[in-house]
Amino acid sequence: MKDVRADIEAWTREGSAFALATVVQTWGSAPRAAGSKMAVTADGRIAGSVSGGCVEAAVIEAAQKTLRDGVPQLLHFGVADETAWAVGLACGGTIDVFVEKAGPGLLDEVRSLAQGERAAVRATVVAGPRLGQHWLLPADGGGQGSPGDSEALRAAAQAALAEGKSTRTTLGESQVFLEVVRPAPTLVAVGGVHIAIALTRIAQALGYRTIVVDPRPAFASEARFPHADRVVSDWPDEALGRIGLTAETAVAVLTHDPKLDDPALRAALPSAAFYVGALGSKATQAKRRQRLLEGGLSEEHMNRLHAPIGLDLGGRSPEEIALSVMAQVVAVRNRH
Repeated sequence: MKDVRADIEAWTREGSAFALATVVQTWGSAPRAAGSKMAVTADGRIAGSVSGGCVEAAVIEAAQKTLRDGVPQLLHFGVADETAWAVGLACGGTIDVFVEKAGPGLLDEVRSLAQGERAAVRATVVAGPRLGQHWLLPADGGGQGSPGDSEALRAAAQAALAEGKSTRTTLGESQVFLEVVRPAPTLVAVGGVHIAIALTRIAQALGYRTIVVDPRPAFASEARFPHADRVVSDWPDEALGRIGLTAETAVAVLTHDPKLDDPALRAALPSAAFYVGALGSKATQAKRRQRLLEGGLSEEHMNRLHAPIGLDLGGRSPEEIALSVMAQVVAVRNRH
């Protein structure tokens, strides 16, 4: 939803009606994943994308029909190999796209999801009875609405959350799209070093909230990190405890100083953070591992540590190292 949020906020403010098109299933080499969205106004303005080719034109036409009559549509696009490139579906890929007229509460729902600290599933009936109805099912239970097959729906939603992947499923006589919506991830850079400047910029470009932690005033300053969402001038273990590390948090430990690195890792490795990495050579990592094990961390905790940090891209500049770190963070978050 983040790809279209700014536009639908503007359209809502001006009172323009719009339809929302969502990729609900793909096969083969479809260019956009399930959950990708495109919003379309009655006068032809668009935001987002559901494919890489002229499928958009057909979706726009269907969206404007839905805006006129209010009836949701489930569209199917499939092509043979010889015509695949012409419509942006390489190697014969196919996609299903659900088109619905946006309701008055959509923007409130989008804001709620964006501001939330926990994942949720937006379940939408895309075929069969109750076409177009949807429910918001938070990861911690509860939710809006109460369909007759709520237990089956909630079980399917929890399975989608566990896998971290949006999917379409059949519940009774209806087909339901379960869209996994995750809160904005956070990158915490421990150490306001040069690498952290580039790393936080790259992270922000990828939609991450960024926090820099360093007790040294010369390194942790808003003048040095004007682009960061937050700069914390405290010892890493204290700062990480106050920040609160969730399953949507990545921690990159970059100071190369045991006095700062070790307390940060003692706080981060037992936490729920999905990624913890630390800068340093293999020899440095071996010494660090021994210190932390002797200090009380378990083998299981230490095995979570990505060290030396980052993918091996062969880079040496701070910017290249930052790129390798962020590439690894993205890979881990996507379970790849």
